[in-house]
Amino acid sequence: MKRILLAMVFVLCVVFGITPPTQAGMISLEQEIEMGRETAHALEAQYGLYQDDAMQARVNRIGQRLAAVCGRDEIEYSFKVLNHNEVNALACPGGIIYVFKGLIDYMPSDTELAGVLGHEVGHVAKKHTVHSIEKQMWTTLALIVATGGRGGMGLIGAAQQALFAGYSRTDERGADKEGFYNTVKAGFNPYAMLITANKLEDLAAEGGGASYGLFSSHPEPEERAKRIKKYLKEYDIHPDVVLNENGVATVKEGDWTFNISQSIGSTKAEYRAYMLAGSLWVARQRGAINPDYFVVYDNGNYAHIYYDDIQLLTVYNQDAAGISPNAGAYAAACTKMLREWASVANYNDKLKKDKAFAEEQKRLAEEQKKLEKEQAKKAKEEAKRLEKERKAKEKAEKKAREKAEKEAKKAA
Repeated sequence: MKRILLAMVFVLCVVFGITPPTQAGMISLEQEIEMGRETAHALEAQYGLYQDDAMQARVNRIGQRLAAVCGRDEIEYSFKVLNHNEVNALACPGGIIYVFKGLIDYMPSDTELAGVLGHEVGHVAKKHTVHSIEKQMWTTLALIVATGGRGGMGLIGAAQQALFAGYSRTDERGADKEGFYNTVKAGFNPYAMLITANKLEDLAAEGGGASYGLFSSHPEPEERAKRIKKYLKEYDIHPDVVLNENGVATVKEGDWTFNISQSIGSTKAEYRAYMLAGSLWVARQRGAINPDYFVVYDNGNYAHIYYDDIQLLTVYNQDAAGISPNAGAYAAACTKMLREWASVANYNDKLKKDKAFAEEQKRLAEEQKKLEKEQAKKAKEEAKRLEKERKAKEKAEKKAREKAEKEAKKAA
């Protein structure tokens, strides 16, 4: 009966040229999940999964951290890698999300993958594909709903068509916003969205982007970056990143500076600086920085620098040229610089805490003063009221006595 009524409503909308309300729950949760499963089946049949258990587990681990904070927990999320060299990612209805192997080659760090997956989780959390179908399907919904999705293209076909048709700019902006806040909430580098957005724009400028998925209907690059930077300002992130005219990117806090001049593959010096600055910010969210937690893992041609379990930066022989004999030696020198930053960061954080404490104490003192003033005012008003009552009582008693005396005289 519900399907028939919905069909009648949409027939009337078509006949009278009325656009039906969107996002009205026309597609149930069960239908969304089924659409996602069928679309996922088609994608895996077309591309196949990349046969690397460690990579699949890594992508799923990053994705699950993001899904856990996205605010939509009535579905089960999964994150997989498709065996194709295209730089792209897709979010199927119902929480099944894919990245292409080519994207991992282009964005190899956890930070970059978190930015991409956060964006895709945002699409799922806000049901962008589902709502897109609901907006588009009204011209044929009478047949689709009446037959339970078996007439015409059907809901499965509509889902696949919507997925490859791309999202609206409004939805893309929404996914960017969701992705940014979810990456931060999940404990990833806050610059993740900015780095991935910039790298995708770099690729698109070179003509390497697809016409769907990550490359569908995004706002203008400058506008998108500006919006993400606006979100970043809410967190007062330090160290800062300063971009110099000579292409060198400087990570800076107070008088402490760390310069990155080399671009590695598709990762510009600017993006590497964002990775370092953002990772240092994540580290300091755990509390005072311990200088002994900085470690180097030397792999020959490159070396990873970590703070505890947080990857800060990967340096290469290219970075070391003219400075150190190799990447490992350069990483050791970088670690020494980062230990110097630890002192600066801890000092600044202590000042910030002390200032916040002083401001809180001042606020509490002002509130106490205000409370005492209000209490004094109330006490004064209460005393005034009681005095007024006392005088009124005395006046009444005096009047009663005078009346009694008058009546007594009259009786005598």
